[in-house]
Amino acid sequence: MSALLEHVMAPEVRPFAIAAAMIVIVGSLEVVTMLVGASLSEMLGTSIDFSHPSDNGVLNAISWINVGGVPLLIFLLLALGAFSITGFLIQDVARMVAGPMPATVASIGAVAVSVPLVRAASRGIARVIPKDESYVVGLGDLVGRVGEVVIGPLDQGPPGRVSVADVHGNRHFVWAVAAPASGPLEQGTMVLLVDRAGTRFVAVKADDELKPSKPTLST
Repeated sequence: MSALLEHVMAPEVRPFAIAAAMIVIVGSLEVVTMLVGASLSEMLGTSIDFSHPSDNGVLNAISWINVGGVPLLIFLLLALGAFSITGFLIQDVARMVAGPMPATVASIGAVAVSVPLVRAASRGIARVIPKDESYVVGLGDLVGRVGEVVIGPLDQGPPGRVSVADVHGNRHFVWAVAAPASGPLEQGTMVLLVDRAGTRFVAVKADDELKPSKPTLST
């Protein structure tokens, strides 16, 4: 165990050990925030839109790497994981051939290898994960739309999930709580999104005239 610890904490692999530790820290924060009714991925995932060209060269570079449009938290974990794993592999190979490389040189190599790996991985993951928001319609455009509670009930505590279609018919699954004066809104209830605070919506029970005539998601 001590030999493994010494290997992980060696100066030539320290950047990669730090990246691995950050994965554990970020993952732990995500678990903790979900337990208290929030979500770190929710807070980060909709804060930056990489899908459109920007005057910022850094954002354009990230947009190219994050071609699949995965949430920012997943992109961060992918980048840290790829950098850490490739860095350790590079140093292990170098150690067997001639000796470990300087940490700076190994880090540059790890970044060069990680970029195409993260690009390919994010594209694959984006095909299978649900999207909480559209890159065409912003969250603010969903206020005033009628949706259905799919994970509930909604009350004034931890948020539930509402399925709501935007003006283009694209369906979104957003976090929502019941309005302060509203009672619990059970799963399957049709609700009207009346307000928004960040990525969390406020919902009330929809009047009958607002309910769609077509079958709902649950039916």
